[in-house]
Amino acid sequence: FFGILGLSLISIAAKSIQILPQTNSLDKVFQELNGIVYEKNNIKTDTIHVEGNCGMCKERIENAALIKGVKKATWDKHKHQLIVIYDVNKTNNDLIQKAVAAAGHDTHKYKASAEVYNRLPKCCAYREEGAKVH
Repeated sequence: FFGILGLSLISIAAKSIQILPQTNSLDKVFQELNGIVYEKNNIKTDTIHVEGNCGMCKERIENAALIKGVKKATWDKHKHQLIVIYDVNKTNNDLIQKAVAAAGHDTHKYKASAEVYNRLPKCCAYREEGAKVH
């Protein structure tokens, strides 16, 4: 019962916001609906590549990313991915990457300064040859 009801609601919502109902999968419809909801509420989710090795890195990266406007920051040490949810009226991806780099962790766009990087604990030295996630 709920499956059919859910599909009906998705269909109605898709039509009301003018998403083409001829999508290949329900995942596509959910993605489109989520994108519109986020856009409407000025909330955005981004995935940012961030270098690091361990739990200490995780804590440092997530804390650095929590600048004004960031609602949530979660870093995966195995994928080297930081997922951030933020208010586009208060911050942006660029500012978040700068804050993470300032804490000692390289992103795709910004590198941590040598001075800051060299202050990281030895286990967090991700640039060193043979450095491993642990």
